[in-house]
Amino acid sequence: MTINCKGELVDLKTPRVMGILNLTPDSFFDGGKYKGEASILHQVEYMLNHGATFIDMGAYSSRPGAEHVSEDEELKRMVPVIDLILKKFPNTLISVDTFRSKVAEESIEHGAAIINDIAAGNLDDAMFDTVAKHQVPYIMMHMKGTPQSMQKEAVYEDLINDLRFYFSKKIKETTSKKINDIILDPGFGFAKTTGQNYTLLNHLDMFQTFGLPILIGLSRKSMIYKVLESSPKEALNGTTALHTIALLKGANIIRAHDVNEATECVKLVEALKENAL
Repeated sequence: MTINCKGELVDLKTPRVMGILNLTPDSFFDGGKYKGEASILHQVEYMLNHGATFIDMGAYSSRPGAEHVSEDEELKRMVPVIDLILKKFPNTLISVDTFRSKVAEESIEHGAAIINDIAAGNLDDAMFDTVAKHQVPYIMMHMKGTPQSMQKEAVYEDLINDLRFYFSKKIKETTSKKINDIILDPGFGFAKTTGQNYTLLNHLDMFQTFGLPILIGLSRKSMIYKVLESSPKEALNGTTALHTIALLKGANIIRAHDVNEATECVKLVEALKENAL
Protein backbone atom coordinates (compact mmCIF):
# COMPACT_ATOMS: atom_id res chain seq x y z
CA MET A 1 0.00 0.00 0.00
CA THR A 2 2.98 2.30 -0.62
CA ILE A 3 3.45 4.08 -3.95
CA ASN A 4 6.53 5.87 -5.25
CA CYS A 5 5.77 9.40 -6.48
CA LYS A 6 8.91 11.05 -7.89
CA GLY A 7 11.03 9.37 -5.23
CA GLU A 8 8.62 10.12 -2.38
CA LEU A 9 7.05 7.05 -0.80
CA VAL A 10 3.39 7.65 -0.02
CA ASP A 11 1.79 5.24 2.44
CA LEU A 12 -1.85 4.56 1.59
CA LYS A 13 -2.68 2.45 4.64
CA THR A 14 -4.17 5.65 6.00
CA PRO A 15 -6.52 6.83 3.23
CA ARG A 16 -5.50 9.90 1.25
CA VAL A 17 -7.50 12.63 -0.44
CA MET A 18 -7.01 13.54 -4.09
CA GLY A 19 -8.29 17.02 -4.91
CA ILE A 20 -9.94 17.57 -8.29
CA LEU A 21 -8.85 20.45 -10.52
CA ASN A 22 -10.85 20.47 -13.75
CA LEU A 23 -9.35 22.47 -16.59
CA THR A 24 -12.33 21.89 -18.87
CA PRO A 25 -15.18 24.29 -19.62
CA ASP A 26 -17.82 21.54 -19.52
CA SER A 27 -17.18 19.33 -16.49
CA PHE A 28 -20.44 18.39 -14.79
CA PHE A 29 -19.82 20.30 -11.54
CA ASP A 30 -17.07 22.92 -11.82
CA GLY A 31 -16.51 23.23 -15.56
CA GLY A 32 -14.98 26.59 -16.50
CA LYS A 33 -14.50 27.66 -12.89
CA TYR A 34 -10.70 27.72 -12.93
CA LYS A 35 -9.57 29.80 -15.91
CA GLY A 36 -6.92 32.32 -14.88
CA GLU A 37 -3.64 31.67 -13.10
CA ALA A 38 -4.81 33.31 -9.89
CA SER A 39 -7.94 31.17 -9.54
CA ILE A 40 -6.01 27.99 -10.32
CA LEU A 41 -3.26 28.71 -7.79
CA HIS A 42 -5.76 29.78 -5.15
CA GLN A 43 -7.69 26.52 -5.50
CA VAL A 44 -4.54 24.38 -5.46
CA GLU A 45 -3.27 26.18 -2.34
CA TYR A 46 -6.63 25.69 -0.65
CA MET A 47 -6.67 21.96 -1.42
CA LEU A 48 -3.08 21.42 -0.29
CA ASN A 49 -3.69 23.34 2.94
CA HIS A 50 -6.84 21.35 3.68
CA GLY A 51 -5.40 17.88 3.39
CA ALA A 52 -4.99 16.92 -0.27
CA THR A 53 -2.05 14.59 -0.84
CA PHE A 54 -2.56 14.65 -4.60
CA ILE A 55 -4.00 17.13 -7.10
CA ASP A 56 -5.77 15.43 -10.00
CA MET A 57 -5.91 17.55 -13.15
CA GLY A 58 -8.20 16.84 -16.06
CA ALA A 59 -8.27 18.64 -19.41
CA TYR A 60 -10.75 16.31 -21.14
CA SER A 61 -14.24 16.10 -19.67
CA SER A 62 -15.31 12.48 -19.17
CA ARG A 63 -18.88 13.20 -18.09
CA PRO A 64 -21.49 11.18 -20.02
CA GLY A 65 -21.89 12.56 -23.51
CA ALA A 66 -19.08 15.09 -23.14
CA GLU A 67 -17.72 16.80 -26.24
CA HIS A 68 -14.65 15.17 -27.76
CA VAL A 69 -11.47 17.26 -27.37
CA SER A 70 -8.42 16.97 -29.60
CA GLU A 71 -5.07 15.82 -28.26
CA ASP A 72 -3.51 19.19 -29.05
CA GLU A 73 -6.23 21.02 -27.14
CA GLU A 74 -5.84 18.70 -24.16
CA LEU A 75 -2.09 19.35 -24.09
CA LYS A 76 -2.65 23.09 -24.48
CA ARG A 77 -4.90 23.07 -21.42
CA MET A 78 -2.77 20.72 -19.32
CA VAL A 79 0.96 21.36 -19.69
CA PRO A 80 1.11 25.10 -18.89
CA VAL A 81 -0.92 24.52 -15.72
CA ILE A 82 1.45 21.79 -14.55
CA ASP A 83 4.31 24.26 -15.02
CA LEU A 84 2.36 26.98 -13.21
CA ILE A 85 1.54 24.82 -10.19
CA LEU A 86 4.98 23.30 -9.79
CA LYS A 87 6.65 26.71 -10.05
CA LYS A 88 4.52 27.98 -7.16
CA PHE A 89 4.19 24.71 -5.19
CA PRO A 90 7.15 22.55 -6.26
CA ASN A 91 6.39 19.61 -3.97
CA THR A 92 2.87 19.08 -5.31
CA LEU A 93 2.10 15.52 -6.39
CA ILE A 94 0.14 16.05 -9.59
CA SER A 95 -2.02 13.31 -11.03
CA VAL A 96 -2.94 13.73 -14.70
CA ASP A 97 -6.34 12.44 -15.76
CA THR A 98 -5.85 11.33 -19.38
CA PHE A 99 -6.29 8.27 -21.59
CA ARG A 100 -3.74 9.50 -24.15
CA SER A 101 -0.12 8.35 -23.98
CA LYS A 102 1.24 11.55 -25.54
CA VAL A 103 -0.52 13.68 -22.95
CA ALA A 104 0.74 11.33 -20.24
CA GLU A 105 4.33 11.49 -21.49
CA GLU A 106 4.50 15.26 -21.85
CA SER A 107 2.83 15.75 -18.48
CA ILE A 108 5.34 13.46 -16.76
CA GLU A 109 8.21 15.26 -18.49
CA HIS A 110 6.85 18.52 -17.04
CA GLY A 111 6.70 17.06 -13.53
CA ALA A 112 3.46 15.11 -13.12
CA ALA A 113 3.75 12.26 -10.61
CA ILE A 114 0.79 9.96 -11.43
CA ILE A 115 -1.23 8.96 -14.49
CA ASN A 116 -4.96 8.48 -13.98
CA ASP A 117 -6.40 6.63 -16.99
CA ILE A 118 -10.18 6.23 -17.23
CA ALA A 119 -9.71 3.70 -20.05
CA ALA A 120 -6.98 1.52 -18.47
CA GLY A 121 -5.13 1.49 -21.78
CA ASN A 122 -8.13 0.56 -23.92
CA LEU A 123 -8.16 3.86 -25.85
CA ASP A 124 -4.40 4.11 -26.48
CA ASP A 125 -2.22 1.05 -27.10
CA ALA A 126 0.91 2.97 -26.13
CA MET A 127 -0.28 3.93 -22.64
CA PHE A 128 1.15 0.96 -20.73
CA ASP A 129 4.56 1.30 -22.39
CA THR A 130 4.60 5.03 -21.61
CA VAL A 131 3.80 4.48 -17.94
CA ALA A 132 6.34 1.65 -17.72
CA LYS A 133 9.02 3.82 -19.33
CA HIS A 134 8.59 6.56 -16.74
CA GLN A 135 7.79 4.28 -13.78
CA VAL A 136 5.03 6.45 -12.33
CA PRO A 137 2.04 5.16 -10.36
CA TYR A 138 -0.83 4.22 -12.65
CA ILE A 139 -4.51 4.49 -11.79
CA MET A 140 -6.56 2.26 -14.05
CA MET A 141 -10.31 2.61 -14.06
CA HIS A 142 -13.08 0.36 -15.26
CA MET A 143 -15.10 1.77 -18.14
CA LYS A 144 -16.82 0.29 -21.18
CA GLY A 145 -16.78 2.23 -24.44
CA THR A 146 -15.92 5.93 -24.40
CA PRO A 147 -17.29 8.91 -22.44
CA GLN A 148 -19.52 9.55 -25.45
CA SER A 149 -20.95 6.00 -25.58
CA MET A 150 -20.50 4.48 -22.14
CA GLN A 151 -24.01 4.96 -20.79
CA LYS A 152 -25.34 2.67 -23.54
CA GLU A 153 -23.00 -0.08 -22.41
CA ALA A 154 -24.10 -0.63 -18.81
CA VAL A 155 -24.87 -4.31 -19.43
CA TYR A 156 -23.21 -7.07 -17.38
CA GLU A 157 -23.65 -10.78 -16.77
CA ASP A 158 -22.57 -10.25 -13.17
CA LEU A 159 -21.37 -6.73 -12.34
CA ILE A 160 -18.88 -7.55 -9.57
CA ASN A 161 -17.47 -10.69 -11.20
CA ASP A 162 -17.21 -8.92 -14.56
CA LEU A 163 -15.22 -6.08 -12.97
CA ARG A 164 -13.01 -8.48 -11.04
CA PHE A 165 -12.24 -10.37 -14.25
CA TYR A 166 -11.52 -7.07 -16.04
CA PHE A 167 -9.05 -6.00 -13.36
CA SER A 168 -7.37 -9.41 -13.18
CA LYS A 169 -6.64 -9.16 -16.92
CA LYS A 170 -5.44 -5.56 -16.63
CA ILE A 171 -3.21 -6.35 -13.65
CA LYS A 172 -1.61 -9.19 -15.61
CA GLU A 173 -0.98 -6.87 -18.58
CA THR A 174 0.47 -4.01 -16.55
CA THR A 175 2.66 -6.18 -14.34
CA SER A 176 4.04 -7.90 -17.45
CA LYS A 177 5.11 -4.42 -18.58
CA LYS A 178 6.79 -4.00 -15.19
CA ILE A 179 4.50 -1.21 -14.02
CA ASN A 180 5.07 -1.37 -10.28
CA ASP A 181 2.55 0.93 -8.62
CA ILE A 182 -0.99 0.12 -9.74
CA ILE A 183 -4.15 1.64 -8.27
CA LEU A 184 -7.63 0.33 -9.07
CA ASP A 185 -10.63 2.58 -9.70
CA PRO A 186 -13.95 0.70 -10.15
CA GLY A 187 -15.35 3.61 -12.14
CA PHE A 188 -18.47 4.83 -10.41
CA GLY A 189 -20.75 6.40 -13.02
CA PHE A 190 -18.84 5.02 -16.00
CA ALA A 191 -21.00 2.59 -17.98
CA LYS A 192 -23.06 1.91 -14.86
CA THR A 193 -26.64 2.68 -13.95
CA THR A 194 -27.54 4.26 -10.62
CA GLY A 195 -28.50 0.84 -9.25
CA GLN A 196 -25.26 -0.72 -10.49
CA ASN A 197 -23.27 2.04 -8.80
CA TYR A 198 -24.85 1.16 -5.46
CA THR A 199 -24.27 -2.55 -6.03
CA LEU A 200 -20.63 -1.72 -6.68
CA LEU A 201 -20.38 0.36 -3.51
CA ASN A 202 -22.00 -2.44 -1.51
CA HIS A 203 -19.32 -4.86 -2.71
CA LEU A 204 -16.31 -2.54 -2.88
CA ASP A 205 -14.47 -4.63 -0.29
CA MET A 206 -14.35 -7.54 -2.77
CA PHE A 207 -11.70 -5.66 -4.74
CA GLN A 208 -9.32 -5.75 -1.78
CA THR A 209 -8.41 -9.33 -2.73
CA PHE A 210 -6.10 -7.94 -5.43
CA GLY A 211 -3.88 -6.45 -2.71
CA LEU A 212 -3.73 -3.10 -4.51
CA PRO A 213 -4.85 0.38 -3.45
CA ILE A 214 -8.41 1.33 -4.38
CA LEU A 215 -9.37 4.82 -5.53
CA ILE A 216 -12.98 5.90 -5.58
CA GLY A 217 -14.53 8.81 -7.44
CA LEU A 218 -18.00 9.48 -6.05
CA SER A 219 -17.85 13.23 -5.59
CA ARG A 220 -21.15 14.96 -6.45
CA LYS A 221 -22.02 12.32 -9.07
CA SER A 222 -25.48 11.57 -10.45
CA MET A 223 -25.81 8.43 -8.33
CA ILE A 224 -26.12 10.86 -5.42
CA TYR A 225 -28.19 13.73 -6.73
CA LYS A 226 -30.60 11.55 -8.73
CA VAL A 227 -31.53 9.59 -5.60
CA LEU A 228 -31.85 12.82 -3.61
CA GLU A 229 -33.70 14.55 -6.46
CA SER A 230 -31.31 17.47 -6.27
CA SER A 231 -28.30 18.64 -8.31
CA PRO A 232 -24.49 18.42 -8.28
CA LYS A 233 -24.33 21.71 -6.37
CA GLU A 234 -26.53 20.24 -3.62
CA ALA A 235 -24.74 16.89 -3.40
CA LEU A 236 -22.02 17.59 -0.84
CA ASN A 237 -23.81 15.99 2.11
CA GLY A 238 -24.64 12.92 0.04
CA THR A 239 -21.04 12.75 -1.16
CA THR A 240 -19.76 12.70 2.42
CA ALA A 241 -22.21 9.94 3.33
CA LEU A 242 -20.98 7.75 0.47
CA HIS A 243 -17.34 8.59 1.16
CA THR A 244 -17.85 7.22 4.66
CA ILE A 245 -19.24 3.96 3.32
CA ALA A 246 -16.42 3.64 0.78
CA LEU A 247 -13.75 4.20 3.44
CA LEU A 248 -15.33 1.57 5.69
CA LYS A 249 -15.24 -0.83 2.74
CA GLY A 250 -11.54 -0.32 2.09
CA ALA A 251 -11.04 2.72 -0.17
CA ASN A 252 -7.47 4.07 0.00
CA ILE A 253 -7.82 7.26 -2.04
CA ILE A 254 -10.84 9.56 -2.13
CA ARG A 255 -10.99 11.69 -5.27
CA ALA A 256 -13.04 14.74 -4.31
CA HIS A 257 -14.05 18.25 -5.29
CA ASP A 258 -14.45 19.21 -1.62
CA VAL A 259 -11.10 18.42 -0.06
CA ASN A 260 -11.70 19.75 3.44
CA GLU A 261 -14.89 17.73 3.90
CA ALA A 262 -13.26 14.60 2.47
CA THR A 263 -10.28 15.00 4.82
CA GLU A 264 -12.63 15.32 7.79
CA CYS A 265 -14.40 12.17 6.67
CA VAL A 266 -11.10 10.26 6.57
CA LYS A 267 -10.16 11.49 10.05
CA LEU A 268 -13.49 10.41 11.53
CA VAL A 269 -13.45 6.98 9.93
CA GLU A 270 -9.85 6.43 11.08
CA ALA A 271 -10.87 7.43 14.64
CA LEU A 272 -13.68 4.88 14.43
CA LYS A 273 -11.29 2.13 13.34
CA GLU A 274 -8.70 3.01 15.98
CA ASN A 275 -11.26 2.72 18.75
CA ALA A 276 -13.00 -0.45 17.57
CA LEU A 277 -13.28 -3.10 20.28
